[in-house]
Amino acid sequence: MKNFLCLFLVIVFSVSCREDYVPKPKAYLRLDYPKANYVKSNINVPFTFETNLLATKLKMNNVNATTKSYGINIEYPSLKGTIFLTYKAVENNKENLVNFLRDAQNFTQKHNIKADAILENAFENTNKKTYGMFYQVEGNAASQAQFYVTDSINHFLTGSLYFYAKPNYDSILPAANYLQKDIKHIMETVEWK
Repeated sequence: MKNFLCLFLVIVFSVSCREDYVPKPKAYLRLDYPKANYVKSNINVPFTFETNLLATKLKMNNVNATTKSYGINIEYPSLKGTIFLTYKAVENNKENLVNFLRDAQNFTQKHNIKADAILENAFENTNKKTYGMFYQVEGNAASQAQFYVTDSINHFLTGSLYFYAKPNYDSILPAANYLQKDIKHIMETVEWK
């Protein structure tokens, strides 16, 4: 009986010492970004706003003096993303403003094909006379954020966030969250000239 017990214990210990291998799950890098430091923009357009110092390039393009429209790119090379701003003068024409609003909303809704959800947040600052909407786009859409602000009389500003990479929501989420805060700060600091 002693031999049987010893043999049983040897078998149990030899079987129990085997190591099962389990594949490791996919992981993403943890990305920490510096605290945002904002400065007032210094470009010749009919409005001012504050930008993050992490944005190393702020350039104008698509200037059209006839229609009083401007395109501004706020580039973040370290995050491989850009916030594209487009300004258009309303010119005291309510029909013109309605068309701008419809275009901005339709542009955001085009991302419904790839987006898991589009969250809307209304924006209003009566002291600065800015009113608008911020859209947070979730999922593998081309743009993770869209917005517009207006004074409802003379000025209309719209913007969108794009990354220089194939949309993979999980991997760009930290950068998207960081830049969405910058977009909200732009909306909060817009002042019309």
